[in-house]
Amino acid sequence: MKCFTKLRFLLFAVLLLSLFASSCKTDTPPLSVSTPAESYDYKVFKSWTDKFLELDRYAKGNRPGTGPRALAYLGLSAYECVVPGMPDNNSLAITYYGLNMPKADPNLEYYWPACVNESYAFLMKKFFFQMATEYASLYQGIDHLRDVNHNQYATETTPEILARSEAFGKSIAEAIYQWEQQDVAGHNAFLNPQPVDYQPPAGAGLWQPTWPDYGAAVFPYWGEVRRFAMRETDLLAKAPAPYDESPLSSFYGQAVETYQTVNNIVANGPGAYEARWKAEFWSDDILGLTFGPPPRLAAIANQVVEKENLNLARCAELYAKLGMAMSDAGVSIWKSKYYYNVERPISYIRRVVAQQYPEAANWKSLLNNPISGTTGITPAFPAYPSGHSGFGGAGGKILSSFFEYNAEHPGGYTFTDLCHQGRTEFLGTPRTFTSFSEMAIEDAYSRIPLGVHFRMDCEEGLRLGELAAHRVLELPWKK
Repeated sequence: MKCFTKLRFLLFAVLLLSLFASSCKTDTPPLSVSTPAESYDYKVFKSWTDKFLELDRYAKGNRPGTGPRALAYLGLSAYECVVPGMPDNNSLAITYYGLNMPKADPNLEYYWPACVNESYAFLMKKFFFQMATEYASLYQGIDHLRDVNHNQYATETTPEILARSEAFGKSIAEAIYQWEQQDVAGHNAFLNPQPVDYQPPAGAGLWQPTWPDYGAAVFPYWGEVRRFAMRETDLLAKAPAPYDESPLSSFYGQAVETYQTVNNIVANGPGAYEARWKAEFWSDDILGLTFGPPPRLAAIANQVVEKENLNLARCAELYAKLGMAMSDAGVSIWKSKYYYNVERPISYIRRVVAQQYPEAANWKSLLNNPISGTTGITPAFPAYPSGHSGFGGAGGKILSSFFEYNAEHPGGYTFTDLCHQGRTEFLGTPRTFTSFSEMAIEDAYSRIPLGVHFRMDCEEGLRLGELAAHRVLELPWKK
């Protein structure tokens, strides 16, 4: 009898344990039956980033802040398309208010590259629709690339799986775009980059439109655009050096540094070739000549991704983080630019430095437009802090987090930037770097020999960019 009682107790205990295990399972989403995203290669991400760079080169109003903002939404959407096939990763949908994300069915199979392809195809047309008429062939290239990838995937999976995957990718993109439209300050801002209602404040040391074209302020309200990770307390840059016309002041000294650096290049003085090379290599300022400065970091990412043969899952993280970090850096920097309204070196040098150096009255930057023939250009927004520096800092830190100081690369990462190989309109000869930090710093300080920034602009821009990347890396990407 005792044995029978013990047996009943054991059977009851087993039943309780099985019920407990069953209840625990309901709290954990079942694993997808699909092939994991890490089993696929990088090619769909590279192909769409290459297409973005093609369009960005000619897209009016797409620089500087709107380009990285588009990359952020494109990257986030592609990540959400793939995350059901990334068992160690979280969806970020819960992080953002108002973002309602469709769910993949874990009991059905998806072909993840097709999800990504459809997402990019849908959103690229939304972010570049202004090009549909003037650059029709480039714009039609969006559909062409989508079809090329679709036809390849049709040979690699079944029609049913392909149709389901494409429908899921498009549904994610539609949800992302619906959420994007809620950001009133950023949505379609490329249609009005220089709003006529903005009048810059007047006063000693404050920015005003600069020689030679006196262009109106570009994106003066960009500081109100939605952020992905930076906190409200992160946004405003540290105060710049106080405005001062004394030759003994820090402000004056920085102006003279820019003035003399450019003069040395023009005179072909010591180190002139290297300084000009850096200035022109990183410029990317001219519409129609190259892609913009922020997408330059995506172009570098493409080179490294191909070299390292990164898988689809890692690409999904990389391109999302890169776009989001650079977008946040742009918001912070443009908020700070129009808060402090620091004038550009050309204005200060021609007005103040010329009192001691009369020849400075006709000084100009080294930024030239070989398409229009205009020389001595300065970008049409305040100097402090530097946007180039911020984008470089953000991109450099994100790239470092993937390719440096890990099991594959215990130290820094040596690579050669081939972005402008073969260009003849400027010094685009490839440059080699031993770390992404070295790359970011050179990108930042290249603005001094170009003649468009003070040193403090570069220092603070770099800091804000790195902070933006840090905040993005803090998001709950992993379970």
